[in-house]
Amino acid sequence: MNSAASLLDPASSPVSYVIAVLNLYGELPDTPPRTTPHDQRQARSWFDRGVPLSVVEAALLLASLRRMRPPGATPLPRIRSLAYFQPVIEELLENPVPEGYVQYLRIKLRNILDKANPLDKANPAHVQNSTFSRDR
Repeated sequence: MNSAASLLDPASSPVSYVIAVLNLYGELPDTPPRTTPHDQRQARSWFDRGVPLSVVEAALLLASLRRMRPPGATPLPRIRSLAYFQPVIEELLENPVPEGYVQYLRIKLRNILDKANPLDKANPAHVQNSTFSRDR
């Protein structure tokens, strides 16, 4: 194996693995803007246990998708810790997802987020013309 390639592989070192996990975590909706030392320890414990990064990513995506609520529903509280995903990690270690499923989860989450936060310039948001009511 090429040593340069192994240095770029997040699974090759605990530091790279933890950084990769924390980056994935930070990109999810409803996660804190900053990670904590507890989150870093959680990610390191997954590295020490040999949990593949693909399983971690699938668990983060799957758990995030499971939290999605229909429009108008009361939102769930924000995720406070990476430990929130531990049960899904265990679930996926016992029942691995099929090949290509992580890509499907990525696309599904992206589509949901795009619909929730449209940036469609062809249909700009309604802009109020005046601060005065016409009902006077």
